[in-house]
Amino acid sequence: MVFYPPSWVPDLPIDPPDSVSVAEFMSSDEYGRYPIAKARHPYTCGLTGKTRTAGEVISREDLLARGIGRALQLDSQSGSEWDRVCVIFSLNTIEYIPLTHSIHRLNGIASLSSAALSASELEHQLRASRAKAIFTCAPLLETALKATEAVGISRENVFLLPVPGDTSRHGFKTIDDLIEDGQKLPALSPLRWTKGQGARQTAYLLYSSGIIQTCTFDSVSRKADGIETQVMLGVLPFSHVFGLMLITHLGTYRGDEIIVMPRFEFEPFLAAVSRFKIQQLPIVPPIVIQMLDRRELSRKYDLSSVRFVYTGAAPLGKETVDDLLNLYPKWRLGQGYGMTETATVFIQSSEHDTQVGTTGSLLPAAKARIVDPDGQEITEYEKPGELLIQSPTVSLGYFDNPKATAETFFDDVDGRWIRTGDEVLVRMSEGGNEHFVVVDRVKELIKVKGHQVAPAELESHLLTHPAVSDCAVIQIPDARAGEVPKAFVVKANHGSQSDEELVKDIQRYVEEHKARIVDKQKFITSYRSNIKTDT
Repeated sequence: MVFYPPSWVPDLPIDPPDSVSVAEFMSSDEYGRYPIAKARHPYTCGLTGKTRTAGEVISREDLLARGIGRALQLDSQSGSEWDRVCVIFSLNTIEYIPLTHSIHRLNGIASLSSAALSASELEHQLRASRAKAIFTCAPLLETALKATEAVGISRENVFLLPVPGDTSRHGFKTIDDLIEDGQKLPALSPLRWTKGQGARQTAYLLYSSGIIQTCTFDSVSRKADGIETQVMLGVLPFSHVFGLMLITHLGTYRGDEIIVMPRFEFEPFLAAVSRFKIQQLPIVPPIVIQMLDRRELSRKYDLSSVRFVYTGAAPLGKETVDDLLNLYPKWRLGQGYGMTETATVFIQSSEHDTQVGTTGSLLPAAKARIVDPDGQEITEYEKPGELLIQSPTVSLGYFDNPKATAETFFDDVDGRWIRTGDEVLVRMSEGGNEHFVVVDRVKELIKVKGHQVAPAELESHLLTHPAVSDCAVIQIPDARAGEVPKAFVVKANHGSQSDEELVKDIQRYVEEHKARIVDKQKFITSYRSNIKTDT
């Protein structure tokens, strides 16, 4: 049985173009985006207020592309896009996404790195992507230089993005220097892409952005509320597919203003929401947990502008949802489910069709099947199985990893599908629409004495403990039980208990609501969560 989007979801207004670059798609009114002349300023710094019009941003992208092309001696008309790979290793800035578009104007690839990478991890990415240059920022410069020296990238190919508060030049060319160079150079030759090249050519190592799908899905709620454009938060890393697609590209495409925060810090986050009257908060569960744990501080800031909170990247349990809506009863809260391999979400909540405990409905042009462990299709509601997805956004595969590609992607008579590795069920919502419920990650279910234990369920429960700001649950071997869960916990900053006391307290907390199955706990300062945006 194939599941489809609800009847209220419109068809895509246009076929996703397959003969233009991301830069052209985002900088032209021709492909359905909100008119550039009427759009809000796309990127505003949440710390300084610095901003530019949409037209200014697009003009700077062109000049920056000229400057980069000259500095790196790149010929956009010859060779492969893999000859023009540039790594971006930076905190969020208002220049970040325009820089990626400048690289695309050169027929190149923007390879995005998490700002949390160590020098050795960054070195691996530089080698694997065969990068010619790196764009970084002052706080990450030391790490970047260690990595570039290890792989032989010259210092002349290291460039800096500006960040608030840093005025030193550090001896490296900046984005503004390259734009100044570009003003003296002739215009770039237009890219001559053939039909279908957009589906084959790599931009962010992703096939398609999903921008048109998500924008079309959201348009129903926005029209009902009379919203043409809005102000949204940009605090999640732009190097992650959530920040890259669901915040920056989607927001810009529909004419929104994105308030850019270099990284998440609690009080600056609250201050930005209050100062810029932010209406939509795309965030992750640990931020929600902090808002609940530090509610007295949260109440000191005017958050009345917020209309919609959209979470992803990790589970958000019912208790947490209820607590947040009790604290801010006028807010709407929705969740999304997706993967990097599908250019983020293909299932999400509509503002006017949210239901606690579900992730929402399929986006336009997406199709789903659910299969049991034997590969038989499930055709009934409330019965879990592995989720298979078909969507225009399904990627071509994994770079230089044909084995993993063959295991995850497959072609059927009706097109290309992806095995998500996640267990879901379909539930009819109160509004009469098919909603998806993510039960757990199929490959990560923990077998405790023959019983299946869901890591996501334990994580969701642990996050409701006041001393836990983030967590991850894995399985470890056990001589008697076969496997048992092990929890990695990030302690809340305000906690005063010793580690030993907290372990006992958390163990009691889990046992009160769950069977005694978490045998081990370990405290860490942070961790990088699963790249999927499942909830």
